[in-house]
Amino acid sequence: MSESKPLPPSVDPRLLEVLVCPLTKTALEYDRAANELISRKAGLAYPIRDGIPIMLPEEARVLED
Repeated sequence: MSESKPLPPSVDPRLLEVLVCPLTKTALEYDRAANELISRKAGLAYPIRDGIPIMLPEEARVLED
């Protein structure tokens, strides 16, 4: 049997309410499995490291279409 990796700890919902994409100023989606904040409009996924969202465009992963 393969062991699945535990999900990372959840981000504070209050933080998610106030964070927006720094490029588009639009709301972000939280992807707990990938531990990222997704900006659909910008096509970027911002990483969360040690529970801290890294909201720098140069640190973001470009989303595949």
